[in-house]
Amino acid sequence: MAGYQWRWRGGRGPGRPMKPRTIGKQPIITRFVPVIPPEKVDSHGKEPIVMSQDEFEALRLIDYLGLLQEEASKQMGISRGTVWRCLDSARRKVAAMLAEGRELTIAT
Repeated sequence: MAGYQWRWRGGRGPGRPMKPRTIGKQPIITRFVPVIPPEKVDSHGKEPIVMSQDEFEALRLIDYLGLLQEEASKQMGISRGTVWRCLDSARRKVAAMLAEGRELTIAT
């Protein structure tokens, strides 16, 4: 799959630099906003949940395409443990979006 290299721009502190990830496909839609009924307006106004591109790619490869973590790690060019952390974080963010009725934004 002809992907592109994506680098996280933040986190310029001490420690090991972040390894670039290969992202196979850009998300078509980068913002999901819930339709809030008038009686449930209390959840409106909370900060949106932001999902990174590597979290989106791990979720897409494993949950949507059905790849194994090892296969996804090879496609993204990162370790299996890093894929697991990205996938776990992405799943938690999607669950929080659904449970709390919050907006989800995918960083571009």
